[in-house]
Amino acid sequence: MAKKVLIVDDEVHIRSLLEQTLEELEDDYGVELLRASNGEEGLQLIREEQPQVVFLDIMMPTMSGYEVCRTAKADPDLKDVNIILLTAKGQEVDKRQGFEAGALRYMTKPFDPDEVLAVAKELLGLEA
Repeated sequence: MAKKVLIVDDEVHIRSLLEQTLEELEDDYGVELLRASNGEEGLQLIREEQPQVVFLDIMMPTMSGYEVCRTAKADPDLKDVNIILLTAKGQEVDKRQGFEAGALRYMTKPFDPDEVLAVAKELLGLEA
């Protein structure tokens, strides 16, 4: 089964930056990069594609990252999907809410591209 990473962010610049950060996974390991521009579209792709790793923004139209995370984690078929919330919301209360929703990790923007790549490799079982 091909390894997949989903990027869900409503800001095109952030999506592009994440794509550039993770394109090494495509080139070197054949990982498929998927993209969604809002929470609803992201949840649909999680259900259809079952990516191993999801980088998920919180503040988005149609459905927040918290809602996407909670909904995905409530589905037994999606229990193995690793969700990383990647957001500008850096308060402890936001982090707690993220973990309560089922996120595996919580990263804040602006993000360190090397850290994002390392987390993706780790969760995909690729060399660090």
